[in-house]
Amino acid sequence: MDDASQQLITVARSVLEQLDLEIVLKRVLDAAQQLTGAEYAALGVLDESRSELARFITRGIDEPTRRRIGPLPTGRGVLGELIRNPTPLRIDDVGSHPYSYGFPVGHPTMRTFLGVPIVIDDAPWGNLYLTEKRDGRPFDEDDEQAAMLLAQFASLAIDHARRYAHAEQQRGGLQRTVDALEATIQITRALGGETDLAAILELVAKRGRALVSARALVIELLDGDQLHFATGAGELPVALRGRRVPLHDTVGSVALRERTTQRLSDPGNRARFEQHGLGQLGIDSRDGLVVPLMFRERGYGVLVALDSRDTDQFTADHQRLLEAFAASAAIAVATARSAADERQRQRLAAADAERARWARELHDETLQALGNLRLVLAAASRKPDAGAKDDAIQRALAQLEDDIANLRGLITELRPAALDQLGLDPALLALADRVRASGLEIDTNIELACEAGNAPQRLTPELENAVYRIVQESLTNAIKHGCARRAVVEVDDSSSQLRITVRDDGGGFDPDVATNGFGLVGMRERTELLGGDLQVASSPGAGTTVTVSLPVARRDDGERAASAASGRQPVQ
Repeated sequence: MDDASQQLITVARSVLEQLDLEIVLKRVLDAAQQLTGAEYAALGVLDESRSELARFITRGIDEPTRRRIGPLPTGRGVLGELIRNPTPLRIDDVGSHPYSYGFPVGHPTMRTFLGVPIVIDDAPWGNLYLTEKRDGRPFDEDDEQAAMLLAQFASLAIDHARRYAHAEQQRGGLQRTVDALEATIQITRALGGETDLAAILELVAKRGRALVSARALVIELLDGDQLHFATGAGELPVALRGRRVPLHDTVGSVALRERTTQRLSDPGNRARFEQHGLGQLGIDSRDGLVVPLMFRERGYGVLVALDSRDTDQFTADHQRLLEAFAASAAIAVATARSAADERQRQRLAAADAERARWARELHDETLQALGNLRLVLAAASRKPDAGAKDDAIQRALAQLEDDIANLRGLITELRPAALDQLGLDPALLALADRVRASGLEIDTNIELACEAGNAPQRLTPELENAVYRIVQESLTNAIKHGCARRAVVEVDDSSSQLRITVRDDGGGFDPDVATNGFGLVGMRERTELLGGDLQVASSPGAGTTVTVSLPVARRDDGERAASAASGRQPVQ
């Protein structure tokens, strides 16, 4: 075997042993210079239409020279001739060729030229270009044969590297799918043994971030007309936890409204992120995915993945994985919230049951005992005893009368009979009458569709009870804390939303300042439990307005029958 053949085999082995496409291309250029003695070598990769060059890789031109030359060629002139006619091309003087366009300013001198096509699967893939043979002579037949053999080896190496890269990509995709399944299984297992929402959200954030190799992942939950930062994982400001932003004009609002993933690469979403979302809370991001948490047509919030650590931008695979994961995460959030709602419902039901028990005990025991005492003392007062004894008896009688009245009021406050027997309208009017006795002037405007004959059924017991308690607590706060002189109570269920408004002219307060009282907390819990919204507008010296919106729910026939069996007559 001669030296030329041995050299070609060595070069071919060097090209074929690589699996990285970029390294293969560079070695092809190095080998071409070595085999032909060319000063300059270039490899042009065709675009999908095979009519222009999509890439142009060079050897022999340093970086300052390349910058002076300007934009890389796309396949015009002599280079284009090889694209149009993919057969070997040798030229002794490039400038004399009829398709030559000349060279840009600053371009090195190039006269001799050799070009050969690189064909993969019988289709042109690119071209190998060689110029300026170092010994000054033109490229000859041996150079052309060596370049063609190298192009054949290069086509094999490039195809092999591409197939390997595709296999690696598929393997990576399968691995990400497995990771997604493992993450989903973890979330599912968490649902079986954990109903604490904070713990589940922390698990979702950590697993979701690892799933797409994000620099950070944020979970924002929907809370009324706000997005609440619930938890996060990765590189995030410490002070971010608990922060809220208005939902309006955020990327999250778009994702929830359109029920599709939003990308921060979109200019509109970028502006929303920076001006109205996490960007205004001090978070920087070059790229991101905002995925809605949807379960049974209801939005619970969004997952926000920021900056892939593997690529410049999140890929379509990243998006699909995060969307699949978000579906499981939404179920987790919905389940945890349902469990929390059920605990809250049970807590409120227990409190109401306890109040009812105390009402029965006070009525059956304490109130009857006091009544008996009144009879005894009344009988004693009729005996011919001393005047002092008679005065004492009279005072005791007066005190007992007051105690009996107070106990009756307590029983009524614990569970007003009018609410069960007559309905919400009479119960609220009776409540207003009792509160007026404390010196508060009250105007009422109660518009209930059932009482007006515009709805066939009363509101559900849970909803009636919530309305009564909210109005009761609002008036109590107006007297006890606001020292109000006048209040207005409005209740209207004529639309799909029941609206409660209680306004007073009291001293007001700052709603953002935490207090030790349970009144406002109880109202908010009742409202959230029924899927409503509570707003408190107040400031020191300006009175208070409590506004509550609740979805209207009415009793069914079964509840009517149960009501009739218990002796309670629904208002028609």
